[in-house]
Amino acid sequence: MKLSRLYGFGAVIVLFSLVFYACSKNDSTEQQPLPPGSQQVSLYLTDDPGFFDNVMVDIKSVKVLIDTCSKDNRGDDDDDDDDDDNGRGNHHDWDDDRNDCVNWQSLEIKPGVYDLLTLRNGTDTLLANGIIPKGKIRRIKIELGENNSLVKDSITYPLKLWPGLSSTILISVKGGDWDEYQPDRFRLWLDFDVTRSVVRVRDGVFYLKPVIHLFTVKATGSVAGRIEPKDAWPVISVYNESDTAYALPWHNGQWKARGLKQGTYTVFVNASNGYSDTTITGVEVTAGKETNLNKIILHK
Repeated sequence: MKLSRLYGFGAVIVLFSLVFYACSKNDSTEQQPLPPGSQQVSLYLTDDPGFFDNVMVDIKSVKVLIDTCSKDNRGDDDDDDDDDDNGRGNHHDWDDDRNDCVNWQSLEIKPGVYDLLTLRNGTDTLLANGIIPKGKIRRIKIELGENNSLVKDSITYPLKLWPGLSSTILISVKGGDWDEYQPDRFRLWLDFDVTRSVVRVRDGVFYLKPVIHLFTVKATGSVAGRIEPKDAWPVISVYNESDTAYALPWHNGQWKARGLKQGTYTVFVNASNGYSDTTITGVEVTAGKETNLNKIILHK
């Protein structure tokens, strides 16, 4: 497992007044009765981390493309294609404004700058929420602003979009991607993969090429644990032949990797400061459950 795309990690956290720090927010509309012919949609933002102090992403708006001619938002779609590598879906006929069945619905968000690295180790935040007409949700559209940056070794760098990329992120969604936790109430997690999204072209020059993975807690599993000492600056990879996730522990050593498909994984700890790496094999992940590992103590 190569970690050459991960870069230096500083100890100082820079605070921004407009940053929305990671917390599990309550869904303010969850207890409201749904009007006839409507459904509730909640999108949660979380992070598969990269090796930076902070990664600040400016999010302006979130919309969903709904097909009202298809009243059921459940089950897989044979006509949906997979996303490409940067989280932007392919064009479909139902994305045409001339199609009377489809329309964009805005979700409620608090626009501003989100520090993605506060959204790691199982932490998430309610990014967008809304009550919209019933129908199959075909796409998610996230509009980015220009106030994007990262902090590496306590130095702030601008984070511009990759040349030629639009500030609009389009993500194709299948009916089976959603978690219907109550009748007509759906939720989905957006995992912003920082490791693959931030591209370093040379010293001090970084570009943003967003990669976002979709998952639900019910359909995927997680691996969690604690690791010491903190001055080893461990980077944890949880991987198998088809899936990979990263974790950067908090200062207390707690870590978690989420959104893993059911299967058998290897946990690799890449240590620094003279500490030896560690590998744990045969870690079983079960959908809807968390696999807790014994505390890992690194040695020189």
